[in-house]
Amino acid sequence: MENVIKGSSELNQMFAALQRTATGLRRDFSEVENLQQSLKSATDFVNKAQTRIEEMILSDLSLVRPTAGILTPNVSRDGGGISEFVLSLSGAANFVRGNPHFAISLALRQNDETKIALIYAPIEDRLYYAELGHGAFIFNAFHSTRIHVSKEKVETRDLMVGLNSQTSNFKLQTSNFRVTGCPALDLAWVASGKFDAFVSEPLDYAELAAGELIVNESGGKIWSDDGTLYVTNGMTI
Repeated sequence: MENVIKGSSELNQMFAALQRTATGLRRDFSEVENLQQSLKSATDFVNKAQTRIEEMILSDLSLVRPTAGILTPNVSRDGGGISEFVLSLSGAANFVRGNPHFAISLALRQNDETKIALIYAPIEDRLYYAELGHGAFIFNAFHSTRIHVSKEKVETRDLMVGLNSQTSNFKLQTSNFRVTGCPALDLAWVASGKFDAFVSEPLDYAELAAGELIVNESGGKIWSDDGTLYVTNGMTI
């Protein structure tokens, strides 16, 4: 298989699995838009689509590493502690409402360390990805570009901060908060400088795993403090 994006063959196999699944996901999204008069019907449809997404990707990934474990919000399969794929559909509530701001988050972990991370927005056809020790990138229109966090400092009052929390006890002194409803892309946006920081209530690890590596490889920092998750450019706190 010829590499499509800059990186290992394994990274490209994982991206190919995402692309194959995204074809059906785009059809599902068009169908959801037609179901907006009934939120229950749309929710039921998306739940079934989410299950199908997991089945399709995991079937493909079993060819990449047949013995790897699986971790999703709905599935857990032990891989003997050696390697596992971590998968999540982030922004599912947006999907239900016909909002295109959602993404598939996929990570490969080995010996308790994330080695490969991908966050793919299928409607935009935009991929954020990283491999441990090799930097973070964005892939769009058949071109990869390395990404870095912003350089805005905490003293700057016009910091742009993503928010996924009901708590207001933040250390960031700014009123420029944005709630997107897709934490995986919020992490990718910190990594690429679109956000200076992201503040969240605790996330399911399946939704966090890929973004954590992408943020670290782009020069950012991520940590938890008293139940709040902070993701920053390393200069905001």
